[in-house]
This record gives sequence, structure tokens and C-alpha cells, in this order.
Amino acid sequence: MNPLKVRRDCVSKLEDLPNIGQAMATDLRCIGLREPAQLIGQNPYRMYDALCAHTGVRHDPCVIDVFISIVHFMDGGEAQPWWAFTAERKRRLAKVSA
Repeated sequence: MNPLKVRRDCVSKLEDLPNIGQAMATDLRCIGLREPAQLIGQNPYRMYDALCAHTGVRHDPCVIDVFISIVHFMDGGEAQPWWAFTAERKRRLAKVSA
């Protein structure tokens, strides 16, 4: 689904979210998130850390971008493609490692 055409009022399952397919929905479920409303107020960086800890694998950092995009959307922001959040992630992680 085109992430720019998702309407928040039509989102009832994780797969309805912008940028979320079956595999990413499975990842969200494995960290305890079962429905879109549970994303409201979440910390995407902590979600990423939880996913890596749960799977025992360091996932691609682009997963953080996806997490930022869906939290942003559920917190009332516009639907955007996940890569619109890459610069934000890079800035934040650069501050943390500095």
C-alpha cells in the first residue's frame, strides 16, 4: 500500500499502517505490539532495541526509520515513506554516540 494514501481512521490492524507489511507486522507482534493504537507514545529506538534483544540479531538501522514512521503516524502525523525519517535517525544516533 502506498504509505501516503493510508488514512488513520481506516487502520485497524498492523498491516494497515504505512510502511508495514507482513514481516514487519510479525516483528512488531514479537515485541508485544498487536494493534496500531499500542504505538501511540512509543519510543521507536526502544522498540528497535527490544526487537534486537528478542531476536538476538542486530537488525538494519532502517527498521528504526520504519518504527519512527509508524509512531509518528499514530501520534497524529502525516503518513510518510519510511525513508523520510532516515535523516532524523542519523542525527539522533550521532548525538548519542558523540
